[in-house]
Amino acid sequence: MSELQNVTVVIPSLDPDDRLPAVIRGVQEQGFTDILLVDDGSAEENQHYFTEAETELHCTVLHHPKNLGKGHALKTAFHWLLEHRPEAKGCVTIDGDGQHHPEDIRACAEKMCEAEDDALWLGVRDFSAENVPPKSRSGNRITSAVFRLFCGIAVTDTQTGLRVFPRGIWQAMTEISGERFEYETNMLLRCGQDGIPIREHSIRTIYFDENAATHFKPVRDSVRIYGNILRFHSGSLVCRLLELIFFCLLNGILSTRGFSQHLFIAAALSALIGLCCGFLINRRELFRSEVPRATAAARHCILCVFRLLLSFLLIRLLTLPFGDSIVLQDICKLLTDIPLAMLFLRIRRAWFRK
Repeated sequence: MSELQNVTVVIPSLDPDDRLPAVIRGVQEQGFTDILLVDDGSAEENQHYFTEAETELHCTVLHHPKNLGKGHALKTAFHWLLEHRPEAKGCVTIDGDGQHHPEDIRACAEKMCEAEDDALWLGVRDFSAENVPPKSRSGNRITSAVFRLFCGIAVTDTQTGLRVFPRGIWQAMTEISGERFEYETNMLLRCGQDGIPIREHSIRTIYFDENAATHFKPVRDSVRIYGNILRFHSGSLVCRLLELIFFCLLNGILSTRGFSQHLFIAAALSALIGLCCGFLINRRELFRSEVPRATAAARHCILCVFRLLLSFLLIRLLTLPFGDSIVLQDICKLLTDIPLAMLFLRIRRAWFRK
């Protein structure tokens, strides 16, 4: 029996058109036999597509009484799969508008079946292709750059709907926040936090009518997506802000009182405040890591000490030619701590997965 018969195809759908039956037949022709549709509150005039899928194409159909969002629809599917497909190998989520070629869907699912670990597989598109709408090309490039720079997660296509999930990560997917398109962003952030590998497989880049049929609202959904990325870093931002404020205050007070080592003392005491704040804010992420709690706490402290020393040395080197300028030291503290925070965030996540 083909392994694809143990992989469920999940299609979240809102007000589908004639392309939905073609999509279902296309994946069935590739060897998939278990198709799950989630009707996310479609209008009455579109319900016949779900009736056809259920009665003629032998799909399972779940209905939301009203539109709850793509993220909610996907979580509905994961909850249902955990209860009704205990022996499944995994599932593959696709869009119902024909943007994903059936052969690419099969290829991505086969990659998951061949893998020995529980990795999230993404079917990634080529955004340099001529048929890509400009707003889709620029939007994805910006989001990918933000992910790489601020989250340390290298993803070529952050908004792809073609994703393959081994059974081992289904439960984690039900625990992720977000009800609409931001859910797919939060999914990648959660994988980065928990050390779930993210792997990519290149697929065809297909768009119809400049992607006019998409339910993605550029302003509203972009705010949700970038807002969640900002929220993801909000704890670290708070810690760095508190550390900077205390550094400026201590550095100014100690220098006026004649302390010769005011810069190092201010840096050390403010770093201690940042250490305590960071531990309180990030303790859930630290203790969810693969290493024991005591080891995680010790590694957190070690990284903070190294960051303190690097910050102090950089401030001293950058301000040395200009004398003992308190204002310049404060500015250098701000400028050096931003890249250091990004660097040590990546180091911490990599170190805590071992």
